[in-house]
Amino acid sequence: MDKFEEKTLSSKTVYNGKIFDITDDEIVLSDGLKRHREIIRHPGGVVICALKDNGNLLLVKQYRYAVKSTQTELPAGRLEKGEEPLSAAKRELLEETGYSANNWESLGYIFTTFGICDEKLYLFKASDLVFDKPNPDEGEILDFFELPLSEVYKLVKNGTINDAKTICALMRAFKLNEQD
Repeated sequence: MDKFEEKTLSSKTVYNGKIFDITDDEIVLSDGLKRHREIIRHPGGVVICALKDNGNLLLVKQYRYAVKSTQTELPAGRLEKGEEPLSAAKRELLEETGYSANNWESLGYIFTTFGICDEKLYLFKASDLVFDKPNPDEGEILDFFELPLSEVYKLVKNGTINDAKTICALMRAFKLNEQD
């Protein structure tokens, strides 16, 4: 067994939810010690950096109950069961902003909190946008708007945008650290 590998001995689902499940896994470390890991099992999701022809980036603003505050983020959403990431990205961009894109670029993926959760977010850059109309999910209350990339960067630097998935996707799409 590799020095860093942890082998699963058993896994028991202790919570079944609408969005995620939680398992209690008994594992053995490479040194032979047994431990338990409580893992949030999440279907994954997508994050979209949608860039308009005028150089503005599409953002959404919505209330996030878990942190009790309104957050500014990139359009994003959960994968449906069996859904391919690119299909989910196209669906989420249209639902949240009313835009579709003719050009899509994969920016890879990130793990959100891999110490306790297996959530994997697929990052995309979308361009050559065409507007139709937003169609948010029932109960999804958000506003979409656009800002120049330089203004988005200022919001990241001053802490107005502090959503990790948004910051990661922006870094991959636009290499914001090179704008200092």
